[in-house]
Amino acid sequence: MKSFIEIASELDIPERWRETPIGALLRYHDLGAALPGRAEKPELLIGMCMDSRKHLRIPDNFAFILRTGGANLRLAEFRVSYAIAVGGVRAIALIGHTNCGMSGLSARRGLFVEGLVAVGWTRAAAEEHFDRLAPQHEIGPEGDFIRAEARRLRELYPKVAVAPLLYRIDDNRIALLRE
Repeated sequence: MKSFIEIASELDIPERWRETPIGALLRYHDLGAALPGRAEKPELLIGMCMDSRKHLRIPDNFAFILRTGGANLRLAEFRVSYAIAVGGVRAIALIGHTNCGMSGLSARRGLFVEGLVAVGWTRAAAEEHFDRLAPQHEIGPEGDFIRAEARRLRELYPKVAVAPLLYRIDDNRIALLRE
């Protein structure tokens, strides 16, 4: 069994998500549903990676979008809380993606350090910066992290629906991760 559910038709969207903002996101992005005019208010919070290769097909004003490395919302909890408490959203689409740079981050230490040295950092400062902060940003395998982060967010916000999703860079489609 695949670790994700591909969305090729309305029937592929699990019943649990069909009539929710998560289902609407999947219909707009993967199924090419007609985009209505500007949404009256955001219905959804989308947490996704800052990676530039991802672009969502959704209506204007449909969602708050937080972009962080690896779709890691651990360091963005206040903004998540704001979207829920003040913005009124009751659903979160947590979208990781394939080939994420925050997965296996330690393998990029040299590249990271050299990149900062090239823009004026001392090697020692760049190494210390990486060593101090990388552990907070390493996500490990993308799907495993997104599932775990979805569980964490459900515990933090028990009345908010949280869907773990995976954006596949190779075909620009979103799949639901199996839990």
